Amino acid sequence: MSDKDTNNIDDVTGVETTGHSWDGIEELNNPLPRWWLWILYATVVWGIGYTIAYPAWPMISGATSGMLGFSTRGEVATDIAEHEAKNDGLVTELLAVELATLAPEDDLHRYAVSRGASVFRAQCSQCHGSGAAGAKGYPNLLDDAWLWGGDVDNIAHTVAHGIRNETDFDARYSEMPAFDEIFSDEEVSDVVEYVVSLSSSEYDAALAARGAELFVDNCSACHGDAAMGNIDLGAPNLADAIWLYGGDRATLEETVRYSRYGVMPAWGQRISEADVRAVSIYVHSLGGGE
Repeated sequence: MSDKDTNNIDDVTGVETTGHSWDGIEELNNPLPRWWLWILYATVVWGIGYTIAYPAWPMISGATSGMLGFSTRGEVATDIAEHEAKNDGLVTELLAVELATLAPEDDLHRYAVSRGASVFRAQCSQCHGSGAAGAKGYPNLLDDAWLWGGDVDNIAHTVAHGIRNETDFDARYSEMPAFDEIFSDEEVSDVVEYVVSLSSSEYDAALAARGAELFVDNCSACHGDAAMGNIDLGAPNLADAIWLYGGDRATLEETVRYSRYGVMPAWGQRISEADVRAVSIYVHSLGGGE
């Protein structure tokens, strides 16, 4: 044995060292346990086999599909198809029934509410809130203030076709003019004061009286002489203290000056007819529907 070889042998254990030394401590060059090596080799073989059998390697426009053709998306699609198949009868009934005839105690109504709740959480809660209480610019679906009517058939039409969108010919449509170039600043203030007087006891009577005349001449055609609104035109009731964008004077002035133009997508183009009907029944069941 050469001097070089003997220099790498630990004097105490007689085992070869790696030749590295830290603070006088040398690392023994013991071989790895056989069982550990065999497990390592097995995992390497298993990994190669896995990448051949299952989707694994990313490519430019996808990934290798694997020889077994396995797909998690495919499994989900299969599960959904099986679930839909179990409910085929109820879906057929839901598509055929007059929505207004469904009673809460009916099995079909309970199914529609359950299905509609899932649709609402997935598609509608982002704007109307998880509890359907709405937010500024997004209607509260729990009250009785419905711009285009709150019976279940009107709700279904609104869900299916949307509001003021440009993709559905049957979308609900109304447009309030912007009075910024029609009214003077004084007239805007007068009309706002009149609107405030409809639902509040704190207002300037003289300004409200002048605003009433302007309202009759310019606003009553849509909102009605008593400002109670018109569901055929989607004109809101201004006397109930329920405001979509806010009822304080500053917000009302902004609305009068520049108008509002909220848009709702036509969900009939995005979800199935059964889902449209189910979510309509669900919304109606929340208690605010007419």
